[in-house]
Amino acid sequence: MVLDSYEYFATLAAKELNITVDKVNEPTRKIDRLTLLKSIHIFKKHRVQYEMRTHYRCIELKHLTGSTADVYLEYIQRNLPEGVAMEVTKTMLKKLPDHLREPIWNSDSPQDEEKPV
Repeated sequence: MVLDSYEYFATLAAKELNITVDKVNEPTRKIDRLTLLKSIHIFKKHRVQYEMRTHYRCIELKHLTGSTADVYLEYIQRNLPEGVAMEVTKTMLKKLPDHLREPIWNSDSPQDEEKPV
């Protein structure tokens, strides 16, 4: 419930700053189970089970400038609710170098030509 409302808050804040929200997806949750004995010495059949569930949300934003990203992330991090953690991954698109643009097999090189015998 908290994560759903925070997701709504984050996407609404992005729309207010004219940031393109590409995808909002929900990866599978992680469940950790732990079984402990109730008694230290005897009654081995009496156990207690604990479970920790971790829920995730992934919000993908596109076409951000550096200053817009800084303002948005600071605003989102300051309003982070209790019990919610945030991880930010930044990816950049760069221009492909000239020597990688054309495939090697399309270039005419003298080494590849066969010599007549």
